[in-house]
Amino acid sequence: MCRNIRTLFNFEPPATDEEVQAASLQFVRKLSGFNTPSRANEAAFRRAVEDVTRVARRLVDDLVTTAPPRNREQVAALARARSAMRFGRGAEGPAAQARGAGRARSGGAGRRPG
Repeated sequence: MCRNIRTLFNFEPPATDEEVQAASLQFVRKLSGFNTPSRANEAAFRRAVEDVTRVARRLVDDLVTTAPPRNREQVAALARARSAMRFGRGAEGPAAQARGAGRARSGGAGRRPG
């Protein structure tokens, strides 16, 4: 139903208002169980997203650390590498693997009927 909610604190450049709002929307979706609320719940859902966004922005702005800010590109590259290791993707990426790139193909000999 929803994407992973990513860490927004201690990055260079800092988290944008759009990133905080997107994380807040995902959080409210997860809590409510609604991807899109019904008309009857739309106002409450929208109000919850606005409230969570405001509180999350304040939290991210008020947190302090002595650690140096993390680089977004480096963190994203590490996440992609972990995903590749976890899901067995090679350098060619998931689309190429879906097409069968890099696999040895036989001319049909030794294939099992299926």
